[in-house]
Amino acid sequence: MNRRNFPLAINRPSFKNRGPAYTPYGIIVRSVRPDETSQTNVLHYLDDGNVTFRFSWRKNEYLIPVMMIMKALVETSDREIFEGLVGPPDSKAINNTFVTDRVELLLRTYKTYGLYTKTKTRAYLGEKFRVVLGVPETMSNYDVGTEFLRRIVLVHLGNIEVTEDQDADKFKMLLFMIRKLYSLVAGDCSVDNPDAVQNQEILLGGFLYGQILKERLDEMLSVGVRGALREYFRRYPSNLFTTETFAKDFPNAIFRRTTENLGQALEYFLSTGNLVSPSGLDLQQTSGFTVVAEKLNFLRFISHFRMVHRGSFFAQLKTTTVRKLLPESWGFLCPVHTPDGAPCGLLNHLAHKCKIMTENVDASVIPQLATELGAVETSSSATDESVVVMLDGKIIGWCTPKESKRIADTFRHWKVEGSHGIPVHLEIGYVPPSNGGSYPGVYMSSQPARMVRPVKYLPLEKEDFVGPHEQPYMSIACTEPEIISGESSHVEFDPTNILSILANMTPFSDFNQSPRNMYQCQMGKQTMGTPGSSLRYRTDNKSYRLQTGQTPIVRAPLHNAYGFDNFPNGTNAVVAVISYTGYDMDDAMIINKSAHERGFGHGTIYKTKKISLKDDSRTRSSKNIEKMFGFAPGSTIRGWQRDMLDEDGLPYIGRKVEEGDVICAWHTVTSDRLGNLVNNDNQTHFEKYKDSETAYIEEVRLIGSESGTELGQTISIKFRIPRSPVIGDKFSSRHGQKGVASQKWPSIDMPFSESGIQPDVIINPHAFPSRMTIGMFVESLAGKAGALHGLAQDSTPFKFDEDNTAADYFGHQLMKAGYNYHGNEPMYSGITGEEFACDIYIGVVYYQRLRHMVNDKYQVRTTGPVVPTTGQPIKGRKRGGGIRVGEMERDALLAHGTAFLLQDRLLNCSDYTRTWICRTCGSFLSVQPTVSPFIGKRKAVNTVRCRNCATRLDTIEDLDLTKLDGEIWTDGQGHEWIGGEDTTVVVVPGALKFLDVELAAMGVKLKYRVDPKDAPRKGPLRPAPLDGVLLGKAMQADPPFRNALAVA
Repeated sequence: MNRRNFPLAINRPSFKNRGPAYTPYGIIVRSVRPDETSQTNVLHYLDDGNVTFRFSWRKNEYLIPVMMIMKALVETSDREIFEGLVGPPDSKAINNTFVTDRVELLLRTYKTYGLYTKTKTRAYLGEKFRVVLGVPETMSNYDVGTEFLRRIVLVHLGNIEVTEDQDADKFKMLLFMIRKLYSLVAGDCSVDNPDAVQNQEILLGGFLYGQILKERLDEMLSVGVRGALREYFRRYPSNLFTTETFAKDFPNAIFRRTTENLGQALEYFLSTGNLVSPSGLDLQQTSGFTVVAEKLNFLRFISHFRMVHRGSFFAQLKTTTVRKLLPESWGFLCPVHTPDGAPCGLLNHLAHKCKIMTENVDASVIPQLATELGAVETSSSATDESVVVMLDGKIIGWCTPKESKRIADTFRHWKVEGSHGIPVHLEIGYVPPSNGGSYPGVYMSSQPARMVRPVKYLPLEKEDFVGPHEQPYMSIACTEPEIISGESSHVEFDPTNILSILANMTPFSDFNQSPRNMYQCQMGKQTMGTPGSSLRYRTDNKSYRLQTGQTPIVRAPLHNAYGFDNFPNGTNAVVAVISYTGYDMDDAMIINKSAHERGFGHGTIYKTKKISLKDDSRTRSSKNIEKMFGFAPGSTIRGWQRDMLDEDGLPYIGRKVEEGDVICAWHTVTSDRLGNLVNNDNQTHFEKYKDSETAYIEEVRLIGSESGTELGQTISIKFRIPRSPVIGDKFSSRHGQKGVASQKWPSIDMPFSESGIQPDVIINPHAFPSRMTIGMFVESLAGKAGALHGLAQDSTPFKFDEDNTAADYFGHQLMKAGYNYHGNEPMYSGITGEEFACDIYIGVVYYQRLRHMVNDKYQVRTTGPVVPTTGQPIKGRKRGGGIRVGEMERDALLAHGTAFLLQDRLLNCSDYTRTWICRTCGSFLSVQPTVSPFIGKRKAVNTVRCRNCATRLDTIEDLDLTKLDGEIWTDGQGHEWIGGEDTTVVVVPGALKFLDVELAAMGVKLKYRVDPKDAPRKGPLRPAPLDGVLLGKAMQADPPFRNALAVA
């Protein structure tokens, strides 16, 4: 969100659309009240030099001349406003005609309203905004105007019982905003980038809940309680507020009648993420506020709480500006940990040392100290003469640019020292004067929702906390050798402070190509790990668990700091880099069968199924119990069903279940005259296990009602599904090198080293050159050395450089253990026993098993359910659907020239339909089966005729049946027809018939041309002539003979 209480200079082309005189220039202030609700005020610059004040109230926008607001705030004269905007008569700014001309115009154009005093101006505003604000009718126009200023104008400077001093502060702030606006238009200062982290803050969950509750309470009082009071006083006009009767009646008779449910509103917000608010809470979006904190593994869980999304409004923007990684984000947002794809650059994660302030720090001593250090009341619009000193959006004084640096440095020294009562978390944003850069000044902030991070303050060698607004104008050295004497004021505690928790877990990430580090940040969150330490008590719909988790040999010290050993996420594997057998093409990997049998990557899925006997209806009316768990007394139950369930009709813990097995029994009950529940039909019903995978019953829970008095109507069964790695399961190292297991290779055929070591995993050398994941080579070296010496190796990035290389450091360790310095070893073929022609790179790498398993993905179908309208297979793996052959797949099959395969996919295996068609009129729609009076009840369709081409007998005049040529047929309604016999059966796609019917409904007729080649020929065939020459002579000689042939 925009930084609070700070006037941002904006150049936004969309401002021009507000009207003909508007320009793209504006100043935006997001003004925040102490209860964290905000009101945005905007100043627009018009092309004639005028300035308009804009605000939104209950999702409607309003525009007011800024002069009117200023005149309403304080009793002031035009001279005072002129000097406030330009400066005293002896200042340099008087010579700046750009500003003076516009201020003159501002004052001149306002004369048309004829409002000169504070009283008149407030009354005028009150008259205009009475309806908008919804104030009581008894309030005077002046009071409504005062209320308007209290609720809307710069609310951070006073919004409860506003004093004259607070109004004066608002007046000064408006003058400063107009100054900055004129400076922006003149080109003296640059625009503030709203996408940079220096001009942003975080919308915190607790503050948002508070805003929603405040609005709901407000609504309850203004609508519910007001209505109940009105009704009460209409009935009992004598009971005044002060009477005892009223005090007694208020809780029961009045307050109970307000139906507002605050808890339900908050519950709806948390479960859907949709904000239902009449005012919109000054936010840019109404949905997408919540996300499910998945506990897939600990890395994913912790990442959810360090995640910052820019907002769903920005996800729809076509520009990439908002997604750019800006240098200002250093140390606040991680440059690596962002997803690839649609949310890239919008969904960021906080750097691991970044901290968000959740409450105000006490900065009450600052105004007094600033005055002592030389801040004064008077100022000039020339920034080389005077710059502002501001605290939380309140102007506390002005000083020269030289003094402003002294004030900022002194405050910083005092705050790190801990003296003069200045809190260490105060943000001191010193913006130096520049040629056309940001508008200079000292902008201090003590309020919540800011990001801060620790750095070392060099003069005192102590910890200082800097914020994103001050950082761009400071000189912070990244490492000790980079400190520039006399310029650097701070140094980083560690260069890894730039990275998020998860990005810090990638070993030697400075050796990798950056996209691979991004991929690892995503894959670390998809790993089958340890979701929690209390799995026994969790009932997630689906959770993954790695049975054989290990601690990595190669890990950063932060691994221990965050306690990741409590939640192991992978396994150390001996990895050889060889092109062996050809089963390792395209990122596939070969797993040693022996390692697999020892439990490499073995995992389990826990699924929870809830079985409820209650109706789905949410109404409370169905209090009567109609079903109960257990066997119906007196019912006959098959032996195999009885063996599967306990006496109470629930399954045994630890029992193996397969598809179609019963998992619980229930029966219907009704209440008899004594109120006992009895079963009348002696029928036991069973719930069955529907999944195709074998599972084990892990746990059965009985779920009661909230009151605890209702009979058990719901049970929750947790199934344990073992998943040892199979061919097609996905694995990955911690360097974005993902691949699937392509083969479980027998250990006797695996290559082996001189010491008899066989690799657990074989990967292809071609995985490295194009991806440049050198970090994986280094990890392999370090892991091997660590395993040999029994060391946990430090994998923190930025520890090595050109003079002190990782290869040398770990190579020496290997050499001391008696191994090759470079990590290569001679290896022997497991099949022939011969030594390979070259040495093989082999070491220990930490491998992760990802949640994407072939058992959850494979899709197979022969025949199955189809879409009723088109006859094509339905989609969806769960429903037994097919995989769509789309346009691109069709193009590929065409390009390969596989025409019959294409026909097979798109017709024979899809919506193959045999249908009748009329050859003459070429339509599917006019054909009709005939009804034979002799067939009886047989439904078979023997003959089909075309009604369009046939003639109905009762429409023929002077009907003579003896002269009719053709067969008479009867339709389903008993009408007799003749003709329409030229029909045939064709095969077409079912979708074509559907299209035909749809178009016919719109009045469009399709006509098909049926090839006449296969039409049945009428009459017997002529015999073939024996000799064409003789026949020709005979035909010429004897014309009667020719006629006879023709007849024959």
